[in-house]
Amino acid sequence: MPDIPSCDDNSNHTALRPLQGAALSQARFPLGGIGTGMLSLGGRGNLTDWEILNHPGKGKTLPYSFFAILARSEGEAPVARVLERAFLPPYSAGFGLPTAQVAGLPRMSECTMEATYPEARIHFDSADLPVQVELRAFNPMVPGDARTSGMPVACFEWTVANAASKPAEVTVVFSLLNAIGWDGRTELGGRHNKLFGRNLNLWRSSPNLRGILFCSGKPPLDSPAFGTMAVATPDADVTWRLRWERAGWWDDVQSFWDGFTSSGGLLPNDLLPSPSPDGQTDVGSLGIRMRLEPGETRRARFVLAWHFPNLVNTWNGEKAVAGCRLGNWYALQWRDAWDAARDAAAGFDLHGTQVRTLARAFEDTTMPAAVVDAVSANISILRTPTVLRTADGRMNAFEGCGDLDGCCAMNCTHVWNYAQAAAWLYPELERGVRRTDFEHNTRPSGDMAFRTLLPLIGELWAFKPAADGQMGTVMKAWREFQQCGDMAFLGDIWPGVRRAMEFAWQHWDADADGVMEGEQHNTYDIEFYGPNTMTGSLYLGALRAAEEIALVLGETGFAQRCRGVFEAGSHKTSELLFNGEYFVQKGPDESADGEPRYQYGPGCLADQLLGQWFAHTIGLGYLLPKEQVRKALSSIYRHNFKRSLAGHTSVQRVYALNDEAGLLLCTWPNGGRPKYPFPYADEVWTGIEYQVAAHMLYEGLMDEGLELTAAVRDRHAGWNRNPWDECECGHHYARAMSSYSLVLAMSGCAYDAHRGSLRFAPLADREDFRTFFAAGGAWGVYWQRLRDGAWEAGLDLHAGSLQLRRLGVGVPDGPLQVTMNGNRTMLTVLQGSVQLPGS
Repeated sequence: MPDIPSCDDNSNHTALRPLQGAALSQARFPLGGIGTGMLSLGGRGNLTDWEILNHPGKGKTLPYSFFAILARSEGEAPVARVLERAFLPPYSAGFGLPTAQVAGLPRMSECTMEATYPEARIHFDSADLPVQVELRAFNPMVPGDARTSGMPVACFEWTVANAASKPAEVTVVFSLLNAIGWDGRTELGGRHNKLFGRNLNLWRSSPNLRGILFCSGKPPLDSPAFGTMAVATPDADVTWRLRWERAGWWDDVQSFWDGFTSSGGLLPNDLLPSPSPDGQTDVGSLGIRMRLEPGETRRARFVLAWHFPNLVNTWNGEKAVAGCRLGNWYALQWRDAWDAARDAAAGFDLHGTQVRTLARAFEDTTMPAAVVDAVSANISILRTPTVLRTADGRMNAFEGCGDLDGCCAMNCTHVWNYAQAAAWLYPELERGVRRTDFEHNTRPSGDMAFRTLLPLIGELWAFKPAADGQMGTVMKAWREFQQCGDMAFLGDIWPGVRRAMEFAWQHWDADADGVMEGEQHNTYDIEFYGPNTMTGSLYLGALRAAEEIALVLGETGFAQRCRGVFEAGSHKTSELLFNGEYFVQKGPDESADGEPRYQYGPGCLADQLLGQWFAHTIGLGYLLPKEQVRKALSSIYRHNFKRSLAGHTSVQRVYALNDEAGLLLCTWPNGGRPKYPFPYADEVWTGIEYQVAAHMLYEGLMDEGLELTAAVRDRHAGWNRNPWDECECGHHYARAMSSYSLVLAMSGCAYDAHRGSLRFAPLADREDFRTFFAAGGAWGVYWQRLRDGAWEAGLDLHAGSLQLRRLGVGVPDGPLQVTMNGNRTMLTVLQGSVQLPGS
């Protein structure tokens, strides 16, 4: 195993983990907006995974699309390099490395990648190049601002420093293939493919923006391949080439490279626009020129933009929706790629500052490195093809991404039970999903379709309801109201919430004793039969959430009913299912013919306290006795967490192996493993690992929770897996956004817009604590410290606003100075806020 810095150093208060050498091989940093698709910045500085054409595209590359530099010190010969690190092994290929990746052109000798999402930096080394080069890549991101965070762009800022004693002339160039017409699936070996034809590269220039717009007259206007791309810069001193030479073999790239290396310009830049012949497309190049005096540093700024408006439902077979056009919300905000590029370029420095401020808020936290690494890395899932934002403005999402298609459509309620990031970073978008859940997907009977058919034309997915998904969605309704305090929103979804609970009393808990006994479909793609706390704890959480909602709306009778069922269920669950170590399932025994299969019985299930974890994140207090909860978590750690999986036996899917550490979904420490336990029982899922780890933190099991978190991130260290792609059923799997609850647990952050309260209760470093936080569409930094025997605390908002009346701070009673954005606050301040909300 390469010598890679680990995330298990709890004294390291930065999320940056430098990647170098072998650790660059799997690193792919996502660049794109919410619901826009994306591309990836590879660890070497290469551009890969072009996923901008309305579906995933893992491993798909655009030929001849790369950055290059030419640098000439005064009196010296020019030196040209592709701005990528040299290729990493393996090199074996039957016909040599792909010529479209210009693998034979000279590159930089080494690089180091440092990244805290949404910003990546690559420092390049080359002994022959007379200047020093660094790349900063980012996409605009502001928590609470879904429009800025949904721009279909990637921004690249090259910093060039001249440390020599002589002036240097430098050109940085970005070459891009006009990909209009490509389906995003076909392997491209160069400019020639039957999908292309009538591709046109147009020069555009204005006082504040110049560059190339890429379009085509071949794809029909309603085709998913119809659209535009652009590469542009706000910098003034540019050179360009609208299209490379249209020639055979490799004469096109040879001509470009020879011209570039001999002159530093991209002549001829006066070619008239000319559509490409059928079966061909063109490459355009935009260069930024600069002269650097000795010791001078300058920047070259590029914006890549795309605009493919025709998102189509290709994932459903149902006749009513299959093939329907859904459209992209971003395509209604910007007219074409040039419009998006203009917007991004005009705000290039502002967006860069916003991104740097956000990344710095993560890096400067006093939280353990593994926590920050897990949280910041997985918020990237929101800006991958896992998440769509359709033309109606609503967020919709797969569970994850296959290599070429989304996986497991759409808005799967039980998978998204785990995902916490969107609710805190972009609460407006989560509210839209709740409207879909309760105003569209909940039938008059209260049976909720746990997947959404798009478009929303009244057709519902015809499958049994998911007990865990439906109950978790009721808890999410309370969470979304806490984030906004909007009574109209709560009133709109309440009829669906009420029906969803009444359905549970008819089908899963017919005797209303607070314990589910009926058939319970769940996230393991099977049915549990009989009482268990995986679905049962979510049911208890839903009863508490429905009670709180009913009280806010004045539905006291319904609230009392929920409270009565909850109290009965909490007591019965404790008595019936706790075996002294952990909570078990009291399901029917397997019969001789193996029915029912796929239960877990006396097993120790990692997810046995899923609802309790969720309840802590939204202030609902304990659903089950605190002592039993803590003991069960300790048992999960003791029995399910393996520091090495070398001896583990599994015929199921493998997400952790060899000497890696991981948390098994289920074990049977006291025997009784069914002949055919539920599918996935022997697997390791990061989304469940983070859920359990965060719950451990809430319960004071700090060392255990941090060890588990570090194990996950050490499995995604660059040399073994991509740090920004935690897979389960597909890439960028939504369940991994349970990691956001780690920062909630460590900081004790709790927000209630309806009551105007925000609270922090740090679990560690209370005398010098600092954390990123987001709430109610705003984000900022909370800090507290002890200085010369006096406590200070502060709330610094960086974007958005909060209507607060009370602020809870995790410091003991006594002298205290509290500031908001540097000014003394007039809020009611509650000190010593160290209890869980609702406990």
